[in-house]
Amino acid sequence: MTDGLILHPDNKHRCWWPGTDPFYVAYHDNEWGVPEFDDRALFEKLILDGFQAGLSWITILRKRENFRTAFAGFDPAVIARFDQSHVEALMLDKGIVRNRAKIEATIAGARAWLAIQERGGFSNFLWNFVDGRPVQNNLISRSDVPAETDVSKRISKALRAEGFNFVGPTIVYAFMQAVGMVNDHLVGCHRHAECAAIAEKL
Repeated sequence: MTDGLILHPDNKHRCWWPGTDPFYVAYHDNEWGVPEFDDRALFEKLILDGFQAGLSWITILRKRENFRTAFAGFDPAVIARFDQSHVEALMLDKGIVRNRAKIEATIAGARAWLAIQERGGFSNFLWNFVDGRPVQNNLISRSDVPAETDVSKRISKALRAEGFNFVGPTIVYAFMQAVGMVNDHLVGCHRHAECAAIAEKL
């Protein structure tokens, strides 16, 4: 490992954070940093990042299918109709993170998503903060990776104003990295150039 990069047995350098866990490496290689424009998928990822607060992402990732089952495939139209009985049932679901505040924030977020969707779409709402195109960073080492940025602060403020919770600037920046609003694969990582190439075609 050299300053944030790990050389794997397949002779590819990757960012440090997934380590060598095959499940986590697959996420790094196939999802993280790939530009996502689907409204529902963006909602799912934002909610899961909110559940991550205080935990590790791999913990959430391993429970993702359980979360999808518990939250109706992250269909905001369905979640928005959840009532207190749904909250109580989810608090008994061992397959997810049983945090009442985060569960209630998911329901509030679904309602906020529906309102934003009527005004032009959740994807447009988010991507307008970066002018509709992924920001191409050229980070050399893990110490170069910010925890938050001015843009993530603005998005956080806008989401809170709409009714979302657990969307602080750090959570929002992690979300931006994951959905490819920024390309934060380190320059030496094989996925940096690949994600940049995807962005070029947009």
